[in-house]
Amino acid sequence: MKFFAIGSITKPLSDEQRQQIMPKEVPATLKLYLDGRIEQFWYRQDKPGVIFLVEAGSAEQAKAAVEALPLVTEGFAQYEVFPVGPLAPLGMLIQPR
Repeated sequence: MKFFAIGSITKPLSDEQRQQIMPKEVPATLKLYLDGRIEQFWYRQDKPGVIFLVEAGSAEQAKAAVEALPLVTEGFAQYEVFPVGPLAPLGMLIQPR
């Protein structure tokens, strides 16, 4: 199943905190990508945060994956996770009448 995990920064990081956390955050995120858990990722332009397309067996598994990232465990970020899929109503456009 596919899920969007929309991340938001919950409190700003100081430069010192950023220097401590990001060297852990980037490899942890890359590992999820290389393991096939994160399929695509985007940077949010409306506010600080990211959006991941996550592959997981359940919403709980998807949420557990992103909530293990250092920015979350250190209290600087949170994720909203919800299932996504094909736009099924488009099938009505190709059904014979």
